[in-house]
Amino acid sequence: MEMADWLQVAVKRLTATSISTARLDVLVLLEDALHKDKSWLLAHGDFELTDKQLDLLDSQIQRREKHEPLAYIRGKSEFYGRTFKVSADTLQPRPETETMIEVILNQVKSKKMNVESIIDVGTGSGCIAVTLARELLKINVVGTDISKECVQIAERNAKNLQAEVTFYQGNLLESLPSSTFQLPYTILANLPYVPDTFTINQAAMHEPKLAIFGGTDGLDLYRQLFSSLPAKKPVQIYTESLPTQHDELKNIASSAGYKESAREDFIQLFESIK
Repeated sequence: MEMADWLQVAVKRLTATSISTARLDVLVLLEDALHKDKSWLLAHGDFELTDKQLDLLDSQIQRREKHEPLAYIRGKSEFYGRTFKVSADTLQPRPETETMIEVILNQVKSKKMNVESIIDVGTGSGCIAVTLARELLKINVVGTDISKECVQIAERNAKNLQAEVTFYQGNLLESLPSSTFQLPYTILANLPYVPDTFTINQAAMHEPKLAIFGGTDGLDLYRQLFSSLPAKKPVQIYTESLPTQHDELKNIASSAGYKESAREDFIQLFESIK
């Protein structure tokens, strides 16, 4: 079967199931299967797909028809210019989370962030921890997650991307040795923040619920985090949540001795009140 013919059929199948990115998704799967870039695919529509390639691609289209995230089908996702391994045990890295990287790097550049260690709480695939370990080579980076499977994937990503990160399995800060808190440090927290009653889209239904929902108003885990900080508190805490939750999260942080010093898209920065 010629590639152009298969492409047309596959796009129609995904469009029929309300996949708004149907053509792009199909081209991405073709790129993976043929190890060719998009320009080559579009210039060689008469290329004959083998039976093996067709079987693989058709099975992937069937999964996508059910709104399974493309990242899970491919087993990888892009974040801040790097490719990360993902699975159904981890959230897909999201574009809005890249804002956290930008805010942190701007803080470092302007010399407003003067710490020696970063703790990424709820690390998931490790995309934040690994990215910062590569971008900020002189800062010690630690990641923690309650999921053993997430920690294993994060460790693989760190190895694949040659990033120096130490990962621990446990709830919030509980698994970290006391020595972790001795140096001036910052906490990054992209914790589950979707309210339990919130209706998520079909793609998100394939993602781990443990990493999505955060209680009645979505902020239960942030309450736990701010109420369980060690005696030597972090200099700064960066969070991600819905913009409509920012005022309440500001109140939660304030009760723990932190003031909001920046807010951008989904990201908030809190600084310890000295």
